[in-house]
Amino acid sequence: EEPQPAHMALTSAAGVLSLLDEDNPQLKIHAIKKLDKMVDNFWSEMANEDAILKIEKLYEDEKFGSRKMAALVASKVFYHLEALDDSLRYALCAGEAFNVSGKTEYVETLLAKCIDEYIRLRIQESESKQKGGAEEKTEPIDPRLISIVDQMFERCYAHHQFEQALGIAVESRRLDQVARCIKMSGDVQKILSYCLKLCKTTVHSRRYRNQLLQVMVQLYKGLKNPDYLNMCQCLLFLNDSESVAATLDKLISGDTDKAVLAYQVAFDLNENQNQPFLLRVRKKLSPEKEGNDKGEDMQVEKPENSSKGSEYEDRLKKLKDILSGKTPTDLYLHFLYTHSKTDLLVLKSIKDRLKPRNTVTHIATVMSHSIMNSGTTIDTFLRDNLQWLAKATNWSKFTATASIGVIHRGHYKESLKLLQPYLPSGNAGSGSPYQEGGALYALGLIHACDGGEQASFLMESLKSKNEIVQHGASLGLGLTTMATGDKDIFDMLFEIVVTDNAVSGEAASIAAGLTMLGTGYEDGVENLLGYAHDTKHEKIIRGIAMAIALIQFGREEAADPVIDELGNDKDAILRYGAMYTIALAYVGTANNKAVRKLLHVAVSDVSDDVRRAATTALGFVLCNEPTKVPTIVSLLAEGFNPHVRYGAAMAVGIACAGSGMKEALDLLEALLDDPEEFVRQAAFIATAMVLIQHNKKKEPRVESFRKKIDEALWAKGDTMAKFGAIISAGILDAGGRNVTISLLSQHGHKKMTAIVGMALFPQFWYWHPLIHFLCLSFTPTAVIGLNKDLKMPKNWTVKSNAPPSMFSYPEPRQEKKEEKKVLKTATLSVAKKKKADKPKKDGDMDVEGKAKKEEAKKEGEKMEVEEGKEEAGKTEEKEKPEPNFEILENPSRVTWAQQEYIENIVDQRYKPAKETITGIVMLIDNTPQEKEDFVVAKAPKIGVPGVSEDEPDPPEPFEFLR
Repeated sequence: EEPQPAHMALTSAAGVLSLLDEDNPQLKIHAIKKLDKMVDNFWSEMANEDAILKIEKLYEDEKFGSRKMAALVASKVFYHLEALDDSLRYALCAGEAFNVSGKTEYVETLLAKCIDEYIRLRIQESESKQKGGAEEKTEPIDPRLISIVDQMFERCYAHHQFEQALGIAVESRRLDQVARCIKMSGDVQKILSYCLKLCKTTVHSRRYRNQLLQVMVQLYKGLKNPDYLNMCQCLLFLNDSESVAATLDKLISGDTDKAVLAYQVAFDLNENQNQPFLLRVRKKLSPEKEGNDKGEDMQVEKPENSSKGSEYEDRLKKLKDILSGKTPTDLYLHFLYTHSKTDLLVLKSIKDRLKPRNTVTHIATVMSHSIMNSGTTIDTFLRDNLQWLAKATNWSKFTATASIGVIHRGHYKESLKLLQPYLPSGNAGSGSPYQEGGALYALGLIHACDGGEQASFLMESLKSKNEIVQHGASLGLGLTTMATGDKDIFDMLFEIVVTDNAVSGEAASIAAGLTMLGTGYEDGVENLLGYAHDTKHEKIIRGIAMAIALIQFGREEAADPVIDELGNDKDAILRYGAMYTIALAYVGTANNKAVRKLLHVAVSDVSDDVRRAATTALGFVLCNEPTKVPTIVSLLAEGFNPHVRYGAAMAVGIACAGSGMKEALDLLEALLDDPEEFVRQAAFIATAMVLIQHNKKKEPRVESFRKKIDEALWAKGDTMAKFGAIISAGILDAGGRNVTISLLSQHGHKKMTAIVGMALFPQFWYWHPLIHFLCLSFTPTAVIGLNKDLKMPKNWTVKSNAPPSMFSYPEPRQEKKEEKKVLKTATLSVAKKKKADKPKKDGDMDVEGKAKKEEAKKEGEKMEVEEGKEEAGKTEEKEKPEPNFEILENPSRVTWAQQEYIENIVDQRYKPAKETITGIVMLIDNTPQEKEDFVVAKAPKIGVPGVSEDEPDPPEPFEFLR
């Protein structure tokens, strides 16, 4: 029997489409089913106007038996035509005929479109409810759309794709599905951490973010072993100080391990620098010595006997010291003092290359020195160059005196003793007002954001009639009472503003903004803005503009009315303030609306200052997504306006600080050769910020950048570029090479103090003393392990899984030794001739010649031996490979880039209370009965250059022998 011929493949859908004209409904059903299989190959024929209309009519015919199949075919045709909206509409009409489990490109595309549409409608619905009264205008969500999304959730759960399901649930604001997804996943801890990450990066609505965090807090509490560390971070986002205080109180009332965990929570909260929140937590914790208080009742109930009661009080005191910042500040002060690696030759080379009469470069060197030694308490360079330092006069003297506050930042205990020689003594005309004002500013820098410890002293100094002393006292008072929201202090400072003195008014307005930081104080904003329209002093208007920006810190959408009012003002200085208000209100949010507004102003405003501020502000808004910044500002960095190029450089420096990002460095490298002097200044400062704590092994461009700084110092003229180069040299080696710049904490919270410091630092464009605010942005990069008594055990180490050279300190500079030139003895030709004519004995000649030959031979052999030894030594060094790991002792410097390589060594006496080994780590002792060996803390220096010297250390023990 002959085989049957192969079935011929269809080349057209015309025959099947013709069946749609038949009267028999069975033929039509057959045709629709056939078309469903053929649509991917013959969609172009089906897209014919007549054909698609016939298919649509079949769906609309309620008597037709395969309506849903007809809708599915129509959906597929529209999909191929790339009309996704129509395709989705018919897919929803198809009901169960649209199989969400299908793996085809059509299904995946339609599901993505479906989810996007659902998310859009859900957000629209949520925002309309939030505004209220506009609910009728919102587009209703199709129940069929909800059904498909619910099917998607079930599909994800069935395939254990919990992260995908959580992502859809978070974006579509389905809190019920968020909770269900987390509970259904096997690893609740892991999926909660992922949810927290999504919450910080993708959720822009503050209201919804808080709702999501509340769900997460409940889930954290419901765990078998509650994760108090992450739970308290969520409560910080929610600004729920009461729950945090209750959690901490519960922990310190437990066993030793629970108390250690309470200290760890407190250290992590302190790292986020939200001072008003920490202050409220401290107040709500059980008071130590207060009667008739709820806290005392709690205190009486908890301890069963007096010994337990005293233990509880001791733990409470330690906890409060951590939350107030005293304990962490002391620990970091000790670390920065003992681990400082400042290279004094860098400063010496800067000083020697500059003209002594140039005031700008002179004070820049003093400021660079203070940045290099920020928080270390080491001022050796100033002690060695007192005569050079004394050249500072007037405002330079003010800035130089204030730099002591940068060097001794956080040295709370000895602050008044340190500054005593400079502070106002009460005797009329006792000292220079510039020196006194600088000392008051320095006092504020030392006590920045400590809750107003020195407020009373500074308020007393504020009564001085001298505008310079008032200037320093105002800045100092603003720093120490930062974010306290004290209305009495605000009113006192506002009284100085309205005296209409440009010098004291500018500082007082900035200080008023610092005091009410982030409070949104409406009456204060109204008063400041009203006076800004009345005064003619630009300095006061600029101070008020920055004050309003500070008051709106972190308020996001709530700050929009103030931003609009300032942004529409005819005064360019107030519009400048509007840009910084956007920067501080939306800092670290990557808010699209804020970014669009800033980009629009950066290219449209008539004032160069406003355009520069708008471009700089991009760095603040996008500091949580630094990789986007070089791309966004790349066109602005190539623009014709030098002020916009300046702003682009600063934006990249602020957002990418400490990252060493290649894209950022590429952009800044071009700006380092900009024809405009002040653009080069910004490029120097921004490059140093990006390269802070990087060595040539980690980023080879560090070496070429240091050479570029040296070249700038040798160049003639270019004072502004030199200023930037000198400051950048300080930033590059800031804090004894042990600090970095960071505006966000490890947990993603906005670091209030750091952001304020970075916002006021660029104001040095108008007023150089404000450059000292940069020190508020510095974060020590240390790992410090503490036991239950908050002491540092010696025998706890961590492992860095990277070659030591990758994160080592840069090599110190070598001082070039000048080679002494050997001058040849000049011999007259007459004497030379006489010497040649003088007869020599043959024996003498032979002896002399032999001696010379023997000496030369010995020298040659000696050189060969030495060369051989050197070569052998070199080969040994080459042959010895560098280890690929390093063991770090307690405490140790660990840079931000190094953190991913750090791991705990398991078989040790101490176990960390948290998984990530960063910052201050509380340690749980596995063998508490054994004796402990601790690191002995050295007291930092308290001498003042040229006034009081530190006493030398006592000699080592020795035995006296006659």
